[in-house]
Amino acid sequence: MIRDGTSDSDKVMRLARGLGWFSLGLGLAEVLLPGLVAGLAGVPKRKKLIRLLGFRKIASGLAIFTQRRPAGALWSRVAGDAMDLALLSGSLLSSRSDGGRVLGAIATVGGVTALDVFASRQVSANPEAKHKPTHIEESITINRSPEDLYAFWHDFENLPRFMEHVRAVERTGENRWHWVAKGPGGLDVDWDAEIINEHPNEMIAWRSLVGSQIDTAGSVRFVRAPANRGTIVRVNLEYSPPGKALGSTLASLLGEAPEKQVPSDLRRFKQLMELGDIIRTEGQPAGRSRSTSLKFDELVRK
Repeated sequence: MIRDGTSDSDKVMRLARGLGWFSLGLGLAEVLLPGLVAGLAGVPKRKKLIRLLGFRKIASGLAIFTQRRPAGALWSRVAGDAMDLALLSGSLLSSRSDGGRVLGAIATVGGVTALDVFASRQVSANPEAKHKPTHIEESITINRSPEDLYAFWHDFENLPRFMEHVRAVERTGENRWHWVAKGPGGLDVDWDAEIINEHPNEMIAWRSLVGSQIDTAGSVRFVRAPANRGTIVRVNLEYSPPGKALGSTLASLLGEAPEKQVPSDLRRFKQLMELGDIIRTEGQPAGRSRSTSLKFDELVRK
C-alpha cells in the first residue's frame, strides 16, 4: 500500500516533474534530431547550436529529479526559456526562417515559460514542495514462530537469501551494516544502515546513515498469529534515493520498483522459512520456462 498525498505542494511537484520530463524529452530530440527540430520551429538548421541547447535542457530535467527541492533547477529552466525566446526572435530576421512557424514556436515557448515561472515561484515559496519519500506497508503470515523469524532476520547477512534485489549485506560494526543492491537498469547502489530500535522476538527497526546513496528507514514486526497459527510479519519501509522521482519511474518501467519488490520478497521469505528453500523456475532440466507446479510458479512470478 502506497500513500499519495493531494496537497497543493504535491500538485506543484507533479507540475515540476511534468516539466522535468518535458525538458528531458525535448532535450533528447534536439540532441538526436536537431534538423527535424529546426524544421518544425522554422529556423535555420544550426545543428551544433541546437544540440547545445538540447544538452542544457537535459541537464535541467535531470536536476529537477535529482534535487530534493528543485527550485534552482526550475529557475534554470526559466533562464533557458529566455535564451530560447531570444534566439527564436532573432531568427525572425533571417531570410532562411519560416516566419509563421517561428511565431508558433515563440508562442509555445512563451506558454511553457509561464508554467516554468509559476512552478519556480511555488516551489521557492513553499518549503513543503519537495520530492517526498515513498511509504510501503506489507504483511504476510508464516508458519513459524516469532522467535525463529526474528533470529533469522536479525542477522542481516541472511537478507540477500530472499531479497531478490539485495546483492549483499555485510556487518561493519556494532548494529551497523553495509548494503549493496541492484538498482534500476541493473546498476548497483550501496548504502550504510544501522539498527535504531529492537525488541527481541518482536521488532527490528533500521535507518540509513547520513550521506548514504539511499535515504531509507524501515521496520519489521513479528506478531504471533491467533491460535498459534504461525506469525504475522509486518514490514514498513520508507525510501527516498537520489533522483527518487526519476529513479522510481524508471524502476516501475523495468519491474524493479520497491513497492513491487517487498511483497515478492516476503513471499520468498515465507517459502524459505516454511520449506527450507525458495522454489525457482530457471534452469529446469528439460529447458522448461515454467516448473511443473502451477502453484509455485504463480507464487514466484506474481
